[in-house]
Amino acid sequence: MKNTSIVARIVLVSAIVAAVVVVVAGLIALPLVRGSAEATARAELAGLSNLVAVAVINQGGQAIVPPALYEQLQDRSIDAYVVTGANSVPPDGVTEFEVAEVTSGQSVSSVGEASSGRVYVEGRPIGDGRGVLLVQPTSISGGPVAALFLRISLALLVGLVIAVVVGVIAARRITRPLRRVATAAERLGAGDRDVSLPVDGPAEVVGIAEAINALARELSASESRQREFLLSVSHELRTPLTAIRGYAEALADGVATDAARTGVVIGEESARLDRLVTDLLDLARLRADTFRVTSAPVDLVHLIQEAGHVWADRGAHVGVTVLIEVGPRTLPVVTDSVRIRQIVDNLAENSLRVTPAGQSMVLALRAEPGWVVVEVRDAGPGLTEQDCVDAFEPGVLHERYRGIRAGGSGLGLALVARLAELLGGQASAGIAPEGGARFTVRLPSRTSA
Repeated sequence: MKNTSIVARIVLVSAIVAAVVVVVAGLIALPLVRGSAEATARAELAGLSNLVAVAVINQGGQAIVPPALYEQLQDRSIDAYVVTGANSVPPDGVTEFEVAEVTSGQSVSSVGEASSGRVYVEGRPIGDGRGVLLVQPTSISGGPVAALFLRISLALLVGLVIAVVVGVIAARRITRPLRRVATAAERLGAGDRDVSLPVDGPAEVVGIAEAINALARELSASESRQREFLLSVSHELRTPLTAIRGYAEALADGVATDAARTGVVIGEESARLDRLVTDLLDLARLRADTFRVTSAPVDLVHLIQEAGHVWADRGAHVGVTVLIEVGPRTLPVVTDSVRIRQIVDNLAENSLRVTPAGQSMVLALRAEPGWVVVEVRDAGPGLTEQDCVDAFEPGVLHERYRGIRAGGSGLGLALVARLAELLGGQASAGIAPEGGARFTVRLPSRTSA
């Protein structure tokens, strides 16, 4: 059955069900028909016994059944006997007790055992110590049962034929949408994303069609995002590589007049390239579930203040004021301080890049029931509602605002979201009171490992 088709299975099940129904119906009907046939045969024999008792005539001093009536009884396989109390041998299938009863004026109705098999016995008294006995084989009532058995057999055969036909038709109707689904899945596997199944039919088929259509849409969107991401990363890699190559060629050709300045530029571009590659590796490791987390007690207030001092210095170089907002004096939790700092640095670098000179950027920390909240806000161009939804998808915002506003590779925010999930929290984006973007990371406020 493992390799049989659905059509074959449905046909087989339909045939089995039809056979079971017919057999069960036969098993229920046979006893009823047999009982009804026996009751009918005995009722007819009883009626004939009453008739014969009235029709008996005297001939030569003996009571006999009229010959014409006797022949009619014989045609129906009925033996008629006139008995008296003086009989010493009862007819075959009749007991001496039954003879005694009928000759003493009692009616007899029973089933006896004759040499040829079971028989129905009906006896009626006719007076003067005499009686008439009718004996008929019980097989006479088997005719209706045999006819029923024949009809059941025919019904079984017809039912099987109908079940096979209906099963084939039903199976084809059921499997047709499944074949469409299989074809659609093969097309998706072959790279075709322009797949759309008709959403009609039974609820289950509609559900499968909707799932396949949704899968096709999601695959198309995912591959589109991957292409955009690869284009973005390629662009980001090419920029520092181009700068490094240009300055290296200038040094080789002796064109560079300020070797120290050239070295600084090459070092900065190399560091930028290193950060980009590191982010890519971190993202890959996060998605592969091989990223390690080492939890230990840490005071988040101290961590945010240290990060704030570093970013305040960096902000001062570009004219941006970095503010630190911390509620409690201390906020001890058990988490991975390295990963928290990585989150803060990525968010801060992203915000500092878009904050205009003369404006401010805020690093905030607060406690909520069951959570600690790390927040970075800026006074940059801000985000739309759709930007907030797409903010943590790798490269989406970078591709959307390329050439419009300053931005990185788009990997930093994606890395923040993955790290937040890894630490048991979540990241979200919104609108800051300062007019720019607000990035919020909520983490569990665990105080013990």
